[in-house]
Amino acid sequence: MAETEREREVSFVLKEHFGVLSSNGKGWTRELNLVSWNGKPEKYDIRDWCEEHTRMRRGITLSLEETAALGRLLNDLHLQ
Repeated sequence: MAETEREREVSFVLKEHFGVLSSNGKGWTRELNLVSWNGKPEKYDIRDWCEEHTRMRRGITLSLEETAALGRLLNDLHLQ
């Protein structure tokens, strides 16, 4: 059975904005945020957002544990 437009709708609440990682010059920024997707508990989120935060591109969501593991990996890279 094919998905309908309604089945693909995604709701989100941007709970906290931590910062911008990069910008593409066309108004889109790659950001680290804390986001609740579809009413579920919030997760750390890295993805591209338009200026108004009404549209987004594909990204990655991480639990607190995954975010901590990523931080350790990045710290280890920095020390090498």
